[in-house]
Amino acid sequence: MRRESALMSAFVYVIATDAPAGRRTYVGWTVDLEQRLARHNAGRGAKSTRGRSWVLLYAERFDSRRDAMSREWHLKKDRAFRAQVTRA
Repeated sequence: MRRESALMSAFVYVIATDAPAGRRTYVGWTVDLEQRLARHNAGRGAKSTRGRSWVLLYAERFDSRRDAMSREWHLKKDRAFRAQVTRA
């Protein structure tokens, strides 16, 4: 069973919200984009996303969770990419 879950599709995503202090972005990974965005908007997502309304700006699909987590790590460090996605 563990091997099957490792072969499941996974996604890296960038979400954004317009906060009073300016636009904020968040990068994460999940196996279910719709459910994850709903959790963020219901206040049950990551602590830094609570209390805001989020929209999906960008998503990438990967064949494994490992690849998605690796890409997430890189995107969290790449502020230029996040700025580019917000302008699109």
